[in-house]
Amino acid sequence: MQAKELIELAIDELTVKERELRDELCRLRLRKGTSQTENPMKLRHARKDLARVLTVIRARRETDGKKGAVRS
Repeated sequence: MQAKELIELAIDELTVKERELRDELCRLRLRKGTSQTENPMKLRHARKDLARVLTVIRARRETDGKKGAVRS
């Protein structure tokens, strides 16, 4: 998943995506531990996708916080 696609999603959809990626990452780590991985690169892609989602969520929350702030 690319960052362009993530930016278009709402914050609720991003949190759902975060939960899904965390679950997938957990399952992949379990499979890696039991040597049942079909594609070891899936672990890396899941980690990077999770980082992208978390980055977009953080940026969105920072910009939302700045919109409500009043400068003096």
